[in-house]
This record gives sequence, C-alpha cells and structure tokens, in this order.
Amino acid sequence: MLRIDDTIFSFDILEKKFRCNLAACQGSCCRYGDSGAPLSASEAHILDDIWEAVKPYLRPEGVAAVEEKGKSITDFENERVTPLIGNEECAYSIMKGNVFMCGIEKAWSDGKITFRKPLSCHLFPARIKYYSDFRAVNYQELAICSPARKAGVDEGIYVYEFLKEPLVRAFGVEMYKDLCTAADELRKNKTIKK
Repeated sequence: MLRIDDTIFSFDILEKKFRCNLAACQGSCCRYGDSGAPLSASEAHILDDIWEAVKPYLRPEGVAAVEEKGKSITDFENERVTPLIGNEECAYSIMKGNVFMCGIEKAWSDGKITFRKPLSCHLFPARIKYYSDFRAVNYQELAICSPARKAGVDEGIYVYEFLKEPLVRAFGVEMYKDLCTAADELRKNKTIKK
C-alpha cells in the first residue's frame, strides 16, 4: 500500500495494467454487478436535478425503472446506488450498437448537463472506500475486464495512467502528480514491476 496524505492506494493501482476495450467487453460494467453504481449523497441529489435533461437519452425500460424505483435507491448494503432495469443493467445505460454506454455521460458530452457521470463509474475498475480517518483506493480485478487487462498489457498502460482523469477529479492534480512520482520511484527501486 502507498499512503499519500489521508489516502491509501493499493499497489495494484500502480503496477497492474489496464485500458478499457469496449468493443470486446461491450460495456459489461454498465450491465453486471450486485447492484447499481455507488453514489455519494451529493450525486444522488444531482441525479434528481438533471433527470429531465437525461431522460430523453435513456431507453424506455430505463425510464420506466427510474420512474418506478427512483432516480437513486438504497441497495442491500444500505448504500445509495443507481436503479437497475430488472436485476441487471443500470437504468441509466443506453445502447450504441451492442455496447452498453452511459446515458448521463451522453447528455454531458452533448452539453446538456455539467455532471459527467457518477465518480464510481468514472473510476471503474478502482473503488474508494471511506474510513474514519482515511480513504482507500483499491483495484477490482473482475472477469468482465479481461479484455481491458490484455489491452493494458499490450499498450503498457497502468491502471493509474488509464484513470488519470477520474483520479484528478476525485483527489486533485497535486495528489495525482504525487501518485505518478511514487509510481516512478517504486519502479526505479523495483518495488513494482515495469
């Protein structure tokens, strides 16, 4: 583990390689999971505020799920998450061909809203867990992401490099620079693999 201020990063973030390969996985992260995408309290309020702008982008079954269950719900672990269509894909997911994509992000890319998507989605496959005096950032190595691991290895892209934008969003530019410096130093000292 690497500690920077009040944040602990698993070495997997620094040494594993990863780059999404949507053509191969078909957006499985929007489709499979125990529940919807984790949300902060402020993100749950944002989903309430942007609903009318996002709604036109969603599939009819997604709109129906949100209107029936709510724009965010509490899951079996008592956490706020996005609702699901049935028990599978995120209600905010859309289809581009046979690939699941984010309807919220599509509305953002079209300039309809200023919120890109939930941080948990942007950071995937990394997850932040909050404790009383620190937060931990861990990499989840899921079977659905095997094409992304292969692409990362083939292209030499580390998890923290692939996740630069969401890591900066979550922790700021300075902490990201510190993370990069630590990764370089650890590789020089051969603590993590090249």
